[in-house]
Amino acid sequence: MLSTLKINKCLLKTGTYLRNLHSRLNDFDIEYFCNSQNLKEIEENINRRKGIGDINLVYKLYNKYISSTSEEIKSELESKLISELWKLPNRTHPLVLERNESKLMKYIGEKKTFLHKPLHCQEIVKRLNLVRSDQLGNFSGSKSYYVLGEFANLDRALVQYAVRGLLDNNFDLISVPDIIPRSLVENCGLITAGTRNQIFFLNSNLHQGDMCLSGTAEMALAGMYQNHIFEKKELPIKLAAVSRCYRAETSNLAEERGLYRVHEFTKVEMFLIVTPEQSDTYLEYVRDIQEKIFTPLDLHMQILDMPPHELGAPAYRKYDIEAWLPGRGIYGEISSCSNCTDYQSRRLGIKYREENGEVKFVHTLNGTAAAIPRLLIALTETGQTEKGVIQIPKVLQKYMLGQESIKKQSRIPQLKLMKNKK
Repeated sequence: MLSTLKINKCLLKTGTYLRNLHSRLNDFDIEYFCNSQNLKEIEENINRRKGIGDINLVYKLYNKYISSTSEEIKSELESKLISELWKLPNRTHPLVLERNESKLMKYIGEKKTFLHKPLHCQEIVKRLNLVRSDQLGNFSGSKSYYVLGEFANLDRALVQYAVRGLLDNNFDLISVPDIIPRSLVENCGLITAGTRNQIFFLNSNLHQGDMCLSGTAEMALAGMYQNHIFEKKELPIKLAAVSRCYRAETSNLAEERGLYRVHEFTKVEMFLIVTPEQSDTYLEYVRDIQEKIFTPLDLHMQILDMPPHELGAPAYRKYDIEAWLPGRGIYGEISSCSNCTDYQSRRLGIKYREENGEVKFVHTLNGTAAAIPRLLIALTETGQTEKGVIQIPKVLQKYMLGQESIKKQSRIPQLKLMKNKK
């Protein structure tokens, strides 16, 4: 028979476990998601956003949970309930909710007039020996690339230019890890299961833990403050990071060949932590910063307010910036920014304390200050001349020692396909 001391310890341990489960359940907006009056609205939101959650199952599990008298059954139901709540997408901004397509907000810049038929970036960089992106089977496949010589200098100049713009707006620059836990990716709202996920995983048999390569610095920046409570006066937090981003892309569309959709690329990212009252305003703030960074690059662009099915699970509202690519004759996305409200903070336990002591969840936002390969495409196709060179925008020339254009490179030899001998 167990001693009284052992029984008390066992009960204490069980009570602590159940309280921890209860606190995890409270991380979700139960009053909203488990209210029968909201079921139709939530189900419609899931369908519009092409989500995978099942709100009816959530409601069924919740009713079983609150009616159960067995602590063991209750804890089991609670775990299942949390698992299903995890799958639900964020709510959608009311101005976006009923849209079936993106809304054009405005144009920036004018389309450039050419004296010749503009060429596709892939053809230009091949002629000038600036990029190698085909026949790379011995490395990491057709979605990989080499950026060479002066084009690599332009790559670096774009990073420096974007970072300078963020520092001038009082962002704090952070260097982030590229290897992160699967759980962090999931808490930020990305799918890691199934055949359509874009995550590169490390071999768990060779490496300790369930780790993967980061698809964006946003996740590492969010993870840095996991389970942290800010004081309200500390907010907003404005962070910037330069990182490599890894995506298991599978698209074979002709217009996306070359640098447009690749397995890894450099990106300058913005990540903000704000109060709920601030997040709508700061989404406009992030978009304004993006416009200020891109406008001096002499690109023609359009700003789009994206419909529900383009938001992904975390975003409440998202803007895309697309640049006109004259060689392709289409607009291509070069940037986006999203207000994720409390979707990520609830999963990561990021909170703030009001002046009266009340603790609430923060809101998080993210935005791309520079996705380098996409910008290289836009600058190449827009800056091409009939003489076969690429003009460099004036704002970037100071980061390239005053260089005004990029011509054919002869110092770097053409790379040849290497064949492995068995």
